[in-house]
Amino acid sequence: MDNNQIQILKPNGILDATTSQELRTQITEFMNSGAKVVLVDLQNITFMDSSGLGSLVLAFKSLRAVDSQLLICSVNEQIRILFELTGMDKIFTVFLNQEEFNQSLLSRSQ
Repeated sequence: MDNNQIQILKPNGILDATTSQELRTQITEFMNSGAKVVLVDLQNITFMDSSGLGSLVLAFKSLRAVDSQLLICSVNEQIRILFELTGMDKIFTVFLNQEEFNQSLLSRSQ
């Protein structure tokens, strides 16, 4: 898989109703440009509410419909608990960080 098929999105701050639309817009742009994998790195997200989670679920479904993947990395404790409470930890593929994501790509390509 070449690099332009993998897009990394690194939002900042709080992921809520106000900011989740911007996230969806960016993911849609990646999808329209032919990305096969969109990695959402949540390292700089301090808090996510149900709107933020909903935007990730919608993005996940949109990408899956065009045979692409939404992957997530670097979740904090609050986001991890939110994922577990909603069962999303079983839906999303979550990597510890970008390094672990890169390692998984390397192992797949061999």
